[in-house]
Amino acid sequence: QGQLVESGGGLVQAGGSLRLSCAASGSIGSINVMGWYRQAPGRQRELVAVITRGSSTNYADFVKGRFTLSRDSAKNTVYLQMNSLLLEDTAVYYCNAKTAYVDYWGKGTLVTVSA
Repeated sequence: QGQLVESGGGLVQAGGSLRLSCAASGSIGSINVMGWYRQAPGRQRELVAVITRGSSTNYADFVKGRFTLSRDSAKNTVYLQMNSLLLEDTAVYYCNAKTAYVDYWGKGTLVTVSA
């Protein structure tokens, strides 16, 4: 059984930076797409950024130019560098990994941006 372990969330002031990490472990198989989604209170979960096995990235418009997604394939780990954080970036951030057969989700890590 595969699992995703997230780290790096926390409290940061507006304009600051945080780096999230997500490591895939266990019998997760071959990952086709891996990345981050987020869910703010009262809102639906939304895509933040994902990277394919071929290293193509897709970012939500609201993070372009501020967030950068990278991957260490040898460690089956992705990193989300978040800069210039805004109050509206406050949310629970979830790691996601898609294989041919299973959609894996992490438990989520809370990012709180304060004024």
